[in-house]
Amino acid sequence: MFKQGSILSKINAPSDIKNLSSENLVILCAELRDYIISVVSEKGGHLGASLGVVELTVALHYVFNTPYDQLVWDVGHQAYGHKILTGRKDSFHTNRIYNGISGFPKRSESIYDTFGVGHSSTSISAALGMATASKLNSIKDKQHIAVIGDGSMSAGLAFEGLNNAGIEKSNLLVILNDNCMSIDPAVGALKDYLTSISTSKNYNKTRKKIWKLLGEIGKFGPNPQKIVKKLEGAIKSTVLSESNYFESLNFRYFGPVDGHDVEQLSKVLNDLKEIDGPKILHCLTVKGKGYTPAEKGDTTKWHAPGLFDKKTGSIIKGNGNKSAPKYQDVFGETIIELAKENEKIVGVTPAMLTGSSLKQMMETMPERTFDVGIAEQHAVTFSAGLATQDIIPFCNIYSTFMQRAYDQVIHDVAIQNLNVVFCLDRGGLVGADGATHHGAFDIAYFRCIPNMIVSAPMNEIELRNLMYTAQLPNQGPFSIRYPRGKGVTIDWKKTFKELKIGKGVMVKEGSDVAILSIGHVGNYVIESYEKFQKKGIDIAHYNMIFVKPLDKKLLHSVFQKFENIITIEDGCIQAGFGSAVIEFMSDNNYKANVVRLGIPDKFINHGTQEELHKECLYDAETLQKTVVKLVTKTVANVG
Repeated sequence: MFKQGSILSKINAPSDIKNLSSENLVILCAELRDYIISVVSEKGGHLGASLGVVELTVALHYVFNTPYDQLVWDVGHQAYGHKILTGRKDSFHTNRIYNGISGFPKRSESIYDTFGVGHSSTSISAALGMATASKLNSIKDKQHIAVIGDGSMSAGLAFEGLNNAGIEKSNLLVILNDNCMSIDPAVGALKDYLTSISTSKNYNKTRKKIWKLLGEIGKFGPNPQKIVKKLEGAIKSTVLSESNYFESLNFRYFGPVDGHDVEQLSKVLNDLKEIDGPKILHCLTVKGKGYTPAEKGDTTKWHAPGLFDKKTGSIIKGNGNKSAPKYQDVFGETIIELAKENEKIVGVTPAMLTGSSLKQMMETMPERTFDVGIAEQHAVTFSAGLATQDIIPFCNIYSTFMQRAYDQVIHDVAIQNLNVVFCLDRGGLVGADGATHHGAFDIAYFRCIPNMIVSAPMNEIELRNLMYTAQLPNQGPFSIRYPRGKGVTIDWKKTFKELKIGKGVMVKEGSDVAILSIGHVGNYVIESYEKFQKKGIDIAHYNMIFVKPLDKKLLHSVFQKFENIITIEDGCIQAGFGSAVIEFMSDNNYKANVVRLGIPDKFINHGTQEELHKECLYDAETLQKTVVKLVTKTVANVG
């Protein structure tokens, strides 16, 4: 069990914080920070974001009456301290581990988790909905707090929520956790705007005056309107253009305040409870605060560093296949190769430069690499605009995040038949991030779109060749999906080869069972060849490469020869690759025993990829059992 400080060891719920002295609040913050570092160093997980909001987390639970008061965390990887203080301290070591607690707030896990999160920028809209519900139910004493940060304010949904909240006059407090970061450094005009507020001499001079007035709220009794008018007067009497944006949306703006001063934060939050209507508190924080390697080093690396030595800060390297690269790194190197040969190619990503491996392109070709912030919808339509001018954008978005831009894919790209290359990273089950991050649905939701080419490589060489093929003339919308993690090929830097659209490959001939695979999971079939042979089962294996268009010529030959067919995919079974094969079978009046292996019709929780593939019954071991069972059943029926 991990060591807990003397004060933290006594905290089992937020109510235990209420009677702590100011001095003990400071000590609790230090102990909470140390506990997060200790557990994450040995168990893994997100680090920098949660360290940056330790004081804010303690202050929020100290001041507000959670869970009655609704506290909504944005993204969720900044909520580790929140989990520890709300009854999950002793189970925190199971964070992101199979059958353990989730790495993100989850309503089914705790009454303190008011809203399930994982994708960014949802907190303002959700908290506004809660505040409006309280108004409808005539509840006047309930507080509603949205904590947004780590670049999440750059997304369109956050702006939509702010815009709506300003006219609803609901009891809503938005806390902007401003650390100038998402995973990579924050980008965009809003980031520059917030920086201008925190560095303005005029503003900081006026801020002292404002906080002095705010501290006098208690002297005015239960009605704080007088002091609020004084605050507004102080703002308007000074040249303070920096705050006009939020004021123009009918938010009362307060700050910026030091997000690492738990005593001041507690006082400010307590005062803000007495002010009606929508308001925003601007907190300046440091990502990785309190742990020198994370605070002073590469902030991107320390967002989710994996296992590390707590004392030295040294990252503990894994013992995996070091000769095979990660798919995303193959993408990163390949796009630079292609861009050097084709000046029309550009890279686009919504705030995932490092995760998608476009960072290297940004360093070598900054004028042709675009990080548009956490804004998937904008990334897609921006790419569409580029494509209308004969530019070839490689729009790299994680599969789970592409869901947020589905309308733009259909309306702005597919209907206009524009050559945007969608590189869907993290396709399939991604592991410890769980249900909010699995790339389960992209095959299904892309293959139903007219004009769209849907493909998935089985290895790194195919990824390179698909990328090469996608940038050739007149290809239209082109989707390439690949998984999180390492591939299988040692010698992958081959000369590019154009692939024929809709053409699969027979990997192995056989006579008993045909296995049709799409994507990386086809390697599970290859792993099983020898075991099938020992069992006397002669399998045929086909790597389809394309879900849309399907290789109909290949499928005709398969259905004419085989009675037993298995499809395998790292995606949802409903409407996925296997469904496409069954549709082909039905349309052409074939009869066969078709078994579909893939993600079942449920949301899969977190664990290692290997554990989750086994749970979903399409790992190599379960595949072997399925084949044996199918063949045995067929023989019995014939007998």
